[in-house]
Amino acid sequence: MAPQNITLISFGYFEKQFLEKIGEAVTREFRYPFNIKESHLDLSDFFDPARRQYNGNKLLKAVDEIPLTNSIKTVGLFSVDLFIPILTYIFGQAYLNGRSGIASRYRLSNERYGIANDEDLLLSRLIKEVIHELGHTFGLIHCHVPDCVMRSSTYVEDIDQKGNSLCLTCRGNIA
Repeated sequence: MAPQNITLISFGYFEKQFLEKIGEAVTREFRYPFNIKESHLDLSDFFDPARRQYNGNKLLKAVDEIPLTNSIKTVGLFSVDLFIPILTYIFGQAYLNGRSGIASRYRLSNERYGIANDEDLLLSRLIKEVIHELGHTFGLIHCHVPDCVMRSSTYVEDIDQKGNSLCLTCRGNIA
């Protein structure tokens, strides 16, 4: 039997090297090998024309329903503007103690805020977001330690201020 891994599923265009760097960070943090897959969803099924955004709850459910062999956790990676009904936007979300999460780079790029492109910063932000959402799948809730990747992030600046790893308390609480 093949070892359990964490699967990153790319929905849309992500450079292979970009995905591999995310996977390497995930492996360092959670100690599971990573696997990268590409997939396609008709995103029009998830678009809310009134909000001009994509429903994160429905996308998360769709990712969770993808059958994967030997995958302990799955994160779907997107490039669209996500929302859930109670929030204006989200960077990602996951099922607490579940198998799946999603993350989007849409609101993580500097260009969204009228600032010059910075691919390294975009990668750093997406790594933090993916690790954060995976933390939820492993049973972690939001943390109040300033440097912990599980600290809640309302704004992109919040992501920049936190680290990309779990604090000792969160590491000890992984389910």
